[in-house]
Amino acid sequence: MVVAGGLLIGGGYVLGRSDANSLTAPAAAVPAARAASEGERKVLYWHDPMVPGPRFDQPGKSPFMDMQLVPVYADEAGDASHAGVTISPALQQNLGIRTAAVKRADMGSSFDAVGTVQFDERLSVAVQTRVAGYVERLAVRAPMEQVRKGQALATVFAPEWLAPQNELLALKRAGVSPEVIAAARDRMRAMSIPDGLIRHSEETGTAQARFTLSAPATGVIAELGVREGVQVQPGTTLFRIAGLEKVWAIAEIPEAQIPRLARGQRVKAVLQADPSHAFEGELKEMLPQVSANTHTLQARFEVDNKAGKLTPGMLLRLQVAGAAVSRLVVPSEAVIRTGTRAVAIVRDSNGGFAPRDIQLGVDLGDQLEVLAGLREGDEVVASGQFLIDSEARLKSVLGTMASVQPAASAASAVGPIGAASAASAAASGIYSAEGTIEDIEAQSLTISHGPIAALKWPAMTMGFKKRQPKAFPEVKPGDRIRFEFKKAGDDFELVAVHRIGGGQ
Repeated sequence: MVVAGGLLIGGGYVLGRSDANSLTAPAAAVPAARAASEGERKVLYWHDPMVPGPRFDQPGKSPFMDMQLVPVYADEAGDASHAGVTISPALQQNLGIRTAAVKRADMGSSFDAVGTVQFDERLSVAVQTRVAGYVERLAVRAPMEQVRKGQALATVFAPEWLAPQNELLALKRAGVSPEVIAAARDRMRAMSIPDGLIRHSEETGTAQARFTLSAPATGVIAELGVREGVQVQPGTTLFRIAGLEKVWAIAEIPEAQIPRLARGQRVKAVLQADPSHAFEGELKEMLPQVSANTHTLQARFEVDNKAGKLTPGMLLRLQVAGAAVSRLVVPSEAVIRTGTRAVAIVRDSNGGFAPRDIQLGVDLGDQLEVLAGLREGDEVVASGQFLIDSEARLKSVLGTMASVQPAASAASAVGPIGAASAASAAASGIYSAEGTIEDIEAQSLTISHGPIAALKWPAMTMGFKKRQPKAFPEVKPGDRIRFEFKKAGDDFELVAVHRIGGGQ
């Protein structure tokens, strides 16, 4: 019996140890497994929820508030610039949300400019006299008169031409050799006596001192240098004729467009006053000078004007054609411009929407070139993107747009306040919490409070601004309070303070 009792006691001890091990092992394994699962989550960075901008590579105490830095995991959406929202199809229809695909298109690098018509200086012709004389009669009496090639312009009397002609006529009457007659003609040509005048003198037998100046080209009299009866000297410019078969269109080109210009580019010009009249032209010169005031370069376009409808001073709208270039384009209405950024709302494969920074290129009217930030085939929101962008930014502040926590989880997170009050506070912009007053100053109260789920704040001690220095005179340091506050600029302002267990 003694031996049997000993065996029973020993067996019980062994069984007890094994049962204890089997009961305590899972208890120890639970936190280890939990720690392992938490360790598998990738931490992107640590930040202070009160000042979410700065990011830190290591955990520690916040340099801004009396609290520990909070980790942000890879599976969380805590960055407002990358936060997305999910909208039901019914709500998308109610909001009128419309999407468009990002695509590639062969777009010509053409642009429009305004040019001023000027005379083509290369078609300008000067009419001069090479002998001293007098202008007896003018056939053209005013500038800008149109003339045709061969039209009489003026009659000039040149007394110096009488002697050479009389000498030639005397030689012919004397019957001298043909060589002497030819030498006399050459001497007269050297004196700029026209061949027609020499022939007329030989045919009539009388010296001719009056001759007619004719227009050497068709155009307009751009300059009239003489009047009837005036004396002229050799080299005097009597007329300057500007051709109108071609004209110049001088356009001011912005510096940004200069790389897109090349000599020989074709241009289509239309009248600013009447677009139904079109003209063809070509870029001839880019003048090597940029205006210091307007930062524009003058380009000279040669425009065909055989019909003579263009005159100097007219305005032309020039459509400069360039080579076709494949560009990634997006509708202009799909881009949100903030002054320093360009943002597009992109629809992902799961049906959610998220803002994305993009880099824009050339403005193509109803389309914009995209240089970076989007890919071909991406869907962007073309209508209602401002609502989605506002929703995404609000999500980064409230932290409740992507998913709604169960009521029990929310209640446990906020303690006495409850999930319903947290949601209503987020909607109204007024938040509630409980805490203890640590210090009172003229402009603020320093309060140690618990977690605030609506703002994703952990428990911390921080200062809240008072609307007036004499506000909340009934509280004192050490009081347990329930308080309400709102965001006012960069600060948080107290709205109401209630002592727990006492009056307001």
